[in-house]
Amino acid sequence: MGTVQLAVSKLVTNAYKYAPGPCLLDLEVSESAVQISVWDTDPALPAACPADPGRAGQHNLEIIMAVCQSFEVRREPVGKRVRAAIVPADDPGGDPAGRLL
Repeated sequence: MGTVQLAVSKLVTNAYKYAPGPCLLDLEVSESAVQISVWDTDPALPAACPADPGRAGQHNLEIIMAVCQSFEVRREPVGKRVRAAIVPADDPGGDPAGRLL
């Protein structure tokens, strides 16, 4: 649950921070994964910044890509949609089940 909350927070924060208009959040929960979808009005596709240990901030996309089983971004007729899937953890240590390495 914590990983899902983190991913939702990062995706919605990015939409709020960089898109000029509203955003929509959609969550779908199945037995195998939680699908997160965030739509916003900015057509610019996000890109991860080059690695820089001295950089403060702008790590949201890197975090999302590290904790999600799948991640995709696509342009919509208005704006863009970001989708990510998180597989629930199997153990108390929080290792994601079925994560693609």
